[in-house]
Amino acid sequence: MGRSGILEVQLVDARGLGNTDLFAKMDPYVVIRYKSEERKSSVARGAGGDPKWNERFTFRVQFPGADDEYKLILRIMDKDTFSADDFVGEATIYLKDVLALGMENGIAEIRPCKHRVLLADRTYCGEIQVGLTFTPKREEAGERDYGGWKHSSFE
Repeated sequence: MGRSGILEVQLVDARGLGNTDLFAKMDPYVVIRYKSEERKSSVARGAGGDPKWNERFTFRVQFPGADDEYKLILRIMDKDTFSADDFVGEATIYLKDVLALGMENGIAEIRPCKHRVLLADRTYCGEIQVGLTFTPKREEAGERDYGGWKHSSFE
């Protein structure tokens, strides 16, 4: 049986992204996906290839889960007003080590570091800086010990 926890993703900034707009600076934002959950950052208006976000997002995580797909996918998009948003690039962060460490130590933190941003054809197109913190939920052993009866501390 897996335990759950909270993964906090600290989205810092990105550098050297290829500009998808010919005449204007890009307005990049990031769609962060873990399994079926998605979070969206704010749009860094006119930031071009070097946007800064400094935002935090949280995801509920099961570990170990039903599958081994512990992947956090960061898809960088360019917000377009009059047409569909353009795909800028994507970074994948493998979480298995962070989750395992968090389960062992009660918390795992990876300071913001750079991850490669790749195009659909796997070519390099910049980097994104992301920090991670994983905190497992405490085991509620008390509940099991009392057969589901919760011992109240307010007596």
